[in-house]
Amino acid sequence: MAARRTLGTMDLCFLGTASAQPSSTRNHSAIAFRLGGDVWLFDCGEATQHRLQKSAVKMGRISKIFITHTHGDHIFGLLPLMASIANGAGGTIEDIEDPRTQRQGDVDPLEIYGPLGTRAYVRAGLAYTYTLLGAPYVVHELRFPTDPPDGDHTELPRHTSELPSGRNIPQVGGVWKDIFKDDLVSVSAAPILHSVPCVGYVIQEAPIPGKIESQNYIPSIKRTKTPMSVMSRLQQGESVELSDGTVLHGPPRRPGRKIVILGDTYDPSAVADIACSPDLLVHEATNAHLPGIDPTTKPTDTFESIEARAKSRGHSTPQMAAAFATRIGARRLVLNHFSPKYPGNDDVSAEARTTMEAIADLARKQFTGEIICARDLLTIEVKLP
Repeated sequence: MAARRTLGTMDLCFLGTASAQPSSTRNHSAIAFRLGGDVWLFDCGEATQHRLQKSAVKMGRISKIFITHTHGDHIFGLLPLMASIANGAGGTIEDIEDPRTQRQGDVDPLEIYGPLGTRAYVRAGLAYTYTLLGAPYVVHELRFPTDPPDGDHTELPRHTSELPSGRNIPQVGGVWKDIFKDDLVSVSAAPILHSVPCVGYVIQEAPIPGKIESQNYIPSIKRTKTPMSVMSRLQQGESVELSDGTVLHGPPRRPGRKIVILGDTYDPSAVADIACSPDLLVHEATNAHLPGIDPTTKPTDTFESIEARAKSRGHSTPQMAAAFATRIGARRLVLNHFSPKYPGNDDVSAEARTTMEAIADLARKQFTGEIICARDLLTIEVKLP
């Protein structure tokens, strides 16, 4: 892959925004993050590839998949998607000589990140369905302190397409720092509290070139007959010495964009330190108290009882999400992972719009920044501040 100098446009396409069960307007959890021509998925619930086919996201661009936890509504779509990406096919019991197992050329592997059990799930699913893949993959597991530090958590041998380079990444200081990093972007993670081991991911763009004021440089460049191509070096923040000894300094770099994508949680406190000041926070808001709007509301329900019920199941309310957004200084908050009883077609339905506006209003009591309620196939651009 050619080296990139900038990530350019960043956006998130919400492929599925339901919790637990899909509905006619919401699919299971999945978010496509597009950056610099690549696509990274965060979670991959059932039928994610169907949602991809209805979106503008190119399936063939998917290079990394980050799983927050191994509940089915976040991972059941992974195996079929892998088969589609890697031109998979059904094999036979005796497939050693099958030509489809002989991959051609140097192909970058699909990289999958997730908690303990992700590797075993993928390996078992591919093995027992006799699925052949036409491209390699690798699974990196984020190991909690209570997890075994080594091993694959399964006695099955590696799949023919699974590379042996999968890492078991230990926590250091309570977080998984830079589980992926290149010159332009990094991904770190931290545990968040749910009913099972769960992870929140933090994407950090590297500092980017500052805004260059051409009039501050061009007179000196022309005076010394220096090629104008030197402007590209200045744009990158470099210093350039001209023939007469004049030194031109490029503008200082400015902070890159930061996105926080949390899995299911009733308390994401452990991610707070590495998640501070994001441009965008994606936080679940599974349950809300909506008397007069939600017909399933019981006379005995209160804001407090709904919050207690949500916490008992490992989930959050809009107010809890908004309080965390305020705590970490988020610029924008995207509420996500809604109970399937909340309709997701608020772009065309007045009834759905009333429901989602009421949910956003609850969050506004705790957060003064921009609040967006996610719906399937909604795309949000993350612009430079």
